[in-house]
Amino acid sequence: MEHIAFIGTGIMGHPMARNLLRAGYRVHIYTRTPDKARDLVSEGALLAETLGAAVSEATVVITMLPDIPDVRAVYFGVPGMEGVLTLCRPATLLIDMSTVSPQFARDLAEAAVERGCFSLDAPVSGGQEAAERGALSIMVGGPIGAFERAQSLFNVIGSRVVWIGDAGAGQVAKACNQVVVAINIAGVAEALKLAEAQGVDSTRVQEALMGGYAHSRVLEVHGKRMIRRDFKPGFRMRLHLKDLSIVTDIRNVSLPVTSLVKAIVADRVAHGLGDWDHAALFIDNNGEDYGRKRQPEC
Repeated sequence: MEHIAFIGTGIMGHPMARNLLRAGYRVHIYTRTPDKARDLVSEGALLAETLGAAVSEATVVITMLPDIPDVRAVYFGVPGMEGVLTLCRPATLLIDMSTVSPQFARDLAEAAVERGCFSLDAPVSGGQEAAERGALSIMVGGPIGAFERAQSLFNVIGSRVVWIGDAGAGQVAKACNQVVVAINIAGVAEALKLAEAQGVDSTRVQEALMGGYAHSRVLEVHGKRMIRRDFKPGFRMRLHLKDLSIVTDIRNVSLPVTSLVKAIVADRVAHGLGDWDHAALFIDNNGEDYGRKRQPEC
């Protein structure tokens, strides 16, 4: 059985690492906030004090990190700290499950080959609840042989695992996913605001829409969040903006609707809502909601 170094135990990474532990894998944890991983240690994880301690004996390295600078630092190193590509052994399987640009994924794959390792970009979708159930959708790019080696790991973390193609293809699929999610959230937000502005019960409107072509997972989950004004972060607005920036930085395609939604999200972040759940696209940019204001429990 593979020996896993898991780097990044935030909202998504924490339950993913737990599911691997419960499946019987040996898991070394490395995180910037060790206190948040104590429960994983109580379940059998090994908490590494340094990146090198986590990676040096691992056969698989999995990263689940917020942004490209974090992923770059972990793999390529920063002044005063060597990166995974220096610290790992040849033939190590490197799986980045963060959301990064397709080009960065290709650069990482090239660097991995130079080190004698294998690399997969394997971003996920489904949110915290799916991560806890081991029911994420996983979109994978990289060599088919590396994908087959990782299949048993992916089956623990996700319920839908699809090999998309060569390096970077997984991140292209995730970019497509974020286009659909972002536009859907904006549409659900405007629909429920319209209902409430007309004095109609938004709960009943959501129930009705769930039976027709408007039905979606976003309407089901985020619609409830909007109705309840529950904006405790499951996926932070600022990361939503980061993902949309990755999409709109791809230059060979025109995406006018995505660009408009990105501008709205950027406005919310600029007004201090960056750490609210992205369902907070429902409310005004100053945090006011028809005279009420509710802060998330960050």
